[in-house]
Amino acid sequence: MDKNPAWRRELEKVLRLAAGDPKTFNLLLEDLLSPEELKVLPVRWQIIKRLNQGRPHHKITEELGVGVATVTRGSQMLKNKTGGFQQILKKLK
Repeated sequence: MDKNPAWRRELEKVLRLAAGDPKTFNLLLEDLLSPEELKVLPVRWQIIKRLNQGRPHHKITEELGVGVATVTRGSQMLKNKTGGFQQILKKLK
């Protein structure tokens, strides 16, 4: 999917700039993402938080109304000890 590394670096720069201002950041997300993509982002974060708390996969699917595959993907990403989820969870402690 990453067809052009320069494009990714440019997007990273834009996101860093926007991150300093919550209003600008939210407006940028609304411009970049579809309404459906925006709707699922908070749910995906809730999946990660619940997995990090040790909640069972089946409970998370029931609580959030998501599929097993979505929770499993979150679980796989959370296992990456150097990934973004782990970095943010450490900062939130």
